[in-house]
Amino acid sequence: MKRRTILSMEQALSMPYATLRFAQLGWRVIRLESTPAGDGLPGDPNRYIGGKVADDDRRTYFIAPNVGKEAIALNLKEPDGQALLRRLLVELDVDVFCCNTVPRRYKQLGIDYATLAAAKPDLIWAGISAMGPDYPDAPGYDPVIQAMAGYMELTGAADGPPTLAGVPLVDLKAGDEVYANVMMALLERAESGKGTRIDVSMLQAAASWLITTLPLLDFDCQPAEITRCGNEHRKFIPTNVYPTADGFIYMAIGSDVQWKRLSEIPKFASIASAARATNEGRARERDAIHCDVAAVTSRYPTTEIAADFRDATIPHAPIHDIPAVRDMEAVRRRLTTTRMPGGKLVHMQPMAVDVAGADGGELPFAPRYGQHTDAVLREAGCSEDDIALLHSRGIVAG
Repeated sequence: MKRRTILSMEQALSMPYATLRFAQLGWRVIRLESTPAGDGLPGDPNRYIGGKVADDDRRTYFIAPNVGKEAIALNLKEPDGQALLRRLLVELDVDVFCCNTVPRRYKQLGIDYATLAAAKPDLIWAGISAMGPDYPDAPGYDPVIQAMAGYMELTGAADGPPTLAGVPLVDLKAGDEVYANVMMALLERAESGKGTRIDVSMLQAAASWLITTLPLLDFDCQPAEITRCGNEHRKFIPTNVYPTADGFIYMAIGSDVQWKRLSEIPKFASIASAARATNEGRARERDAIHCDVAAVTSRYPTTEIAADFRDATIPHAPIHDIPAVRDMEAVRRRLTTTRMPGGKLVHMQPMAVDVAGADGGELPFAPRYGQHTDAVLREAGCSEDDIALLHSRGIVAG
């Protein structure tokens, strides 16, 4: 796989996660941040979130999405900074430019597709925003989009308040859309030689996942079918979290055959009846069935119930905490790692998919603010005097 170069004006999580996936492939990713403006800490605000693990600008929340990258700082509010950006695109032969700022700033900062494509016609341009370029002022925050896209309405107990998902699903979904669409654009460019523009709307990307709920509106669904239902499944019964003598277990019955297997386990024989033989019949007795199953599971330890389900080929899982997830053999042997400046090895999330030839193992530690500015400028042909002048004028930092 050819090594590509990504230049990304990124912050927060959505775009850094997208470009992390490229870094995991061994591609060159250069993150572009703003020069100090005098009204706050410089660069990506996420640099300063969480406990300090290396420097003031490399804290816990920032590290994992930004390993394997370089970092430069340019002042794109100045015409000379914008001209320098265009020079970098050409001299470094950048394949993809990414950004996740509000669309109204594209032209102000000289990062709009038309401007950059004029300098490098085969450039692939990818932007993430809250609702796409038609809504240029909307800020793209994951919890806000979770609320806007109905995710919070669908998450939580039926008698409880709307609830955020435990991970920033919309940020990660938007990042995955950039990753997928850039790959498609590179494939098309290999045939046509032409660049392209990709706009990812966080709202649209999130709404695309409403496949099990939004279409029900035109099927005259009941209100309960498109709102919160806790841990149970709206359609497949019984599917829920059930108490055990020492914790909880999740069980999912996805067919009438699986229900039959469940009811043939001696412990669960009492839950069976002719009326419950089909999912449609079980739907009419869903509350009673959940109570009946819980009455059985609560009398036995989790390991014993899990063994019964495993022997009967019933889909199930313990409710793992995060340390337990990391210790699972299927996860542990695929973890990516990085090494702190002092040498400590840090274990991180695995790659989403094993890719042949990709180095998803140990990645260089996340860069300091502006760490690679001077080196990248030299690579683009700037002399030491040029670089010193750019620093003195506030066009670059680092």
